[in-house]
This record gives sequence, structure tokens and C-alpha cells, in this order.
Amino acid sequence: MSTISLPQSSYIRDNSRTFTDWLKSWLLTVDHKRIAILYLLSINFFFLLGGLAATLVRVELITPQGDLMSSDVYNRAFTLHGVIMVFFFLIPSIPAVLGNFLVPLMIGARDLAFPRLNLLSWYLYMIGGIFALIAAVFGGVDTGWTFYTPFSSTYSNSNVVMTITGAFIMGFSSILTGLNFIVTIHKMRAPGLTWFRLPLFIWANYATSIIQILATPVLGIALLLVVVERLWGVGIYDPALGGDPLLFQHLFWFYSHPAVYIMILPAMGVISELISTFSRKRIFGYEFIAFSSIAIAILGFLVWGHHMFVSSQSVYAGLIFSFITMLVAIPSAIKVFNWTATLYKGSISYRTPMLYALGFIGLFVIGGLTGIFLGVTAVDLHVTDTYFVVAHFHYVMVGGTIMAYLGGIHFWWPKMTGRMYNETWGSIAALIIFVGFNMTFFPQFILGYLGMPRRYHVYPPEFQILHVMSTAGASILAIGFIIPLIYLGISLRKGRIAGDNPWGATGLEWKTSSPPPTFNFDKTPIVTEEAYSYPPDAAERDAASWRPGSPL
Repeated sequence: MSTISLPQSSYIRDNSRTFTDWLKSWLLTVDHKRIAILYLLSINFFFLLGGLAATLVRVELITPQGDLMSSDVYNRAFTLHGVIMVFFFLIPSIPAVLGNFLVPLMIGARDLAFPRLNLLSWYLYMIGGIFALIAAVFGGVDTGWTFYTPFSSTYSNSNVVMTITGAFIMGFSSILTGLNFIVTIHKMRAPGLTWFRLPLFIWANYATSIIQILATPVLGIALLLVVVERLWGVGIYDPALGGDPLLFQHLFWFYSHPAVYIMILPAMGVISELISTFSRKRIFGYEFIAFSSIAIAILGFLVWGHHMFVSSQSVYAGLIFSFITMLVAIPSAIKVFNWTATLYKGSISYRTPMLYALGFIGLFVIGGLTGIFLGVTAVDLHVTDTYFVVAHFHYVMVGGTIMAYLGGIHFWWPKMTGRMYNETWGSIAALIIFVGFNMTFFPQFILGYLGMPRRYHVYPPEFQILHVMSTAGASILAIGFIIPLIYLGISLRKGRIAGDNPWGATGLEWKTSSPPPTFNFDKTPIVTEEAYSYPPDAAERDAASWRPGSPL
């Protein structure tokens, strides 16, 4: 069997002599950096699959007649899109890829606390994904990604059990990742790295891990009870069997609203790193941003009922959930104000990661403000289950999580691979994604306000122009997502060699080689400075030395 030629550096280098040995070295690795790469490949595969399902949905909605798919097939298409994107992309994307790669590096550790548990989490993720794929291949599921009962537990004829099994198994992957991060951050920080010297990306992942450990078991139990009722007829959710259908909604949203913060909190951590680096300033209000991450994690458990304003829950409960929804917006607003203050009088370099960070702020603000609308009961009664909700969710999750995910990938790509990518194409792709995103989802706010229900594939002709605009925007967005795949792939072979710190950033991950050695550091680093401690003249010096297409 022929030998394999691999890049000559760090965790990527492998002295295995055959393809079989090389494959085993990856599939049995306990190196957190390699596991992050495995997650990167598998998560991007599911992103592609979820995007293909979204393409089917958008193509169907070009015309109002519903002439491409039947209603049943359409239900299965948007359910596949939701299940794949939420459970197998958005929730694990930043923690599993960037978190796995960076948490030990950022705190000066040799690896995560439980390396084998980390590898197990990837295998559980893949096993859960395989169950979901099998369910999709053999007919799919038509319940929507929320699996509302008693439709999912009693009446649906689709592959509910198989899909739920995939989501259930994937939940264990999420729990193990959160457990690993918490123990690692508590017990393995480098000497001198106190809590208030930690990068804000670590604070964000710590808060996320708390949510993963406490909330994910609730979803697992709720889904397991759906399977129990469906297979054995035990009356849990079906009122005909003595069950309560609202019980499932309470359990589901008790997890799924905190799950929004599993998606967005790590993204906020990424943005803090990017804003500080490319404005050459210490992050404004470091302590406030750190504590706001913890506040979001705590308050996120108290607002699930705002998803149930029209479910016949108590009016008084609705008022309380509406009030707490306003409160949970405050920590998010603190982050946005502090990022803006950091940018003020900073020497801003409009590199590709920074473009994604600025795009994140704009899109997340729109998503957050429209979330306040939905938290007001009077407005929510009008727009609930319309495209207004679809637009709001995507502005937060796609405009937030994916913009930060791409910004983080571009920022730490030189550290992960040792190579620089084409800066011009990176900037073009970021702008295309921003434009395509707004063209796709902003018309959906108008559609929802005018009364267009979500999950309908037949609609009145007067809505067609807005749907056509949305589908055209989705085409632009798809092009924007494809371009980075091309130039990042090319950079692996032809990219300019990156130095240890091509951006001139602070942080322990930039004090080791690119890519890092197997155990990250030749000797344990000792931290003596505050986080983001740029010299007073760093902004002016770095701005003067930067030129387009070159690393700082």
C-alpha cells in the first residue's frame, strides 16, 4: 500500500507508513486538536445536508401553487432542515470545533481533562447523525424539528423513533463536551491564569457548558417519553390516553430556549476575541461581558414559557415569562454596547474575521430586537407561527452563530493549519454572505407581519414577490458559503506559511507554533498579564504596518 505524504508539523504530522495506520491514528486519537478537526469535517457535512434541505424548501416557495412537492414531502423537507441544522450543526458547531481546539490552548493546558471522553463525544455525535440520516433516507420525519405531541407520539406515520434516537444520542455528546470543558477550565489553567485573566471565549464556553449539562438531560427525557408513548401506548402526552400535550412543550422548551444560548454564547465569545484583536484595544468592560455570559446562562432557564403564549397556559404565567424575557435581553445588550465601546477610537483592521464580527453585531441586533417584539404577548399573538418567527430565529442563529463560526474559523485557521488563506476572497465571501443573508430573511419579517404562516407550501399569490426575493437571496447566500470552502481548501496546499501569531493577537494560543505541537506547549506557560493587554501604541503601529493581502 502506498505511503501518505502529510504536512510536516505538529499534530498534523504522522509517521504512520500506510493508509490504514494513518486512518487509525485519526479515528483513535485523543488529541483535542485532531478531534476538533474530525468535528469540523463532520459538522460541515451536516451543514451541507441541512442546506440542501433548505434549498428544496426555498425552490418550492418560488410559486404559490405548491407544484414541486406534495404537502407531505414538504413537511419532511423542512423538518429535515430543522433537525439537521439545530441538533447537528448549530448546537455543536462552535463548542465542538473551536472550543475543542482552543480551550486547552487558551488556558495553557496540554489537553482536555478527559481526552478519551472527548473522543467518545465525537463518536456519539456521529452515531446520532447516522440514525438521523437513516431516518431521512427511509422516508424522513414530518413533525417539524420540535416534535410536538400528540402528533409525534401518536399520529405521525414517519420515522419519528429513528430521528428521536439520533437526537437523543447526540445529546450525550453535548453533555460530555460540556463536562470536559468545565473540569478543564477549573482544574488545568496555567499558573497565573486567574479567572479574570481568562479570555472571554473561555467564559462563554464555560457558561455554555453549564447549560449543556443541566438542560440537555431534560430534552433527552422528553424525547424518550415520546418514544415510550409511541411504542407502548403509555399515556404521557396524548390526552386520549390520560396524558397532557402541554407537558411536552414545557419540557421541550425548558431545554430548547437555553439551547439558543448553547448556540449563541460561544459565538459571542468568538466575537469578543475578534473585536479586541482587530481594534487593537483591551475589550471594554471585560468583567461585565464575563458576568453577562453567566447571567445569560442562568436567566435562559427562566423564559421557556414565552414560546407558549398561545398554548392556553395561564395568562399570569405569560406575563411573568414576558417580563423575564425583557430581563434576559439586558446581558446581551451589555455585550453589544461593550463591543461598540471597544471599537470606539480603536485602530480597526478590516480583515476577513473582523468583517464577520461586524456582520454578526448588525444581524444579531436585528434578531435580538425582534425577539423583544415576540416577548410581548400582544405582538406575539399576532405573529406567532408566522414567517416573522422564522426570520427572527434565523437572524439570531444564522446571522449570529454562523457568522461567528465563520469568523472564528478564519481567525484561527492559521493556527489550525499553519497556512494563510487568500484575504481578498475572504473579504468578498464575507460581504456576499452578509448581503445574501439579509436578502433571504428580511422579506420574511414582512411576510410574517402580513400573516403568512410558516410551514405552508401553498400560499396566496400576493406573497409571491417576497418569497421570490427570499429565494434569490438564498441563492446568493449559498454562493457565499461555497467560496470559503474553495479558498480554504486551496490554502492547505498553496497558502502562505503563517507565523506563530499572524494577527499580532494576545492569548496563550498565539504563543505556540502554528499548528501547535501534540501537547500544545514545550513547557507550561506562566501568565503575568491581564487578558487583551495590547501596548498603548499597538493600534497605531499595527495599522501603519498593515497592507491589504498581508498578515499583520
